[in-house]
Amino acid sequence: MTPETLEKLVSMKMPYGKYAGRLLCDLPGNYLAWFAREGFPKGQLGELLELMHTLDHNALTHLLDPLKKHPKSVGSSP
Repeated sequence: MTPETLEKLVSMKMPYGKYAGRLLCDLPGNYLAWFAREGFPKGQLGELLELMHTLDHNALTHLLDPLKKHPKSVGSSP
């Protein structure tokens, strides 16, 4: 897990499904748990959803709060 990965959780939106358009960090726990049971998608999206599920399951989502307040654009330079 890198700072860039955490930034993606607060800036990347779910591209499809019931919660399309919602930030990954704002996806409900039951939706993340469904992916955990049924299988995460392949690639970066699946990795991010799995990380978000881990944070949610372990009650660590508050660690993203500072990033939510001051998000950076993914892929931008400081």
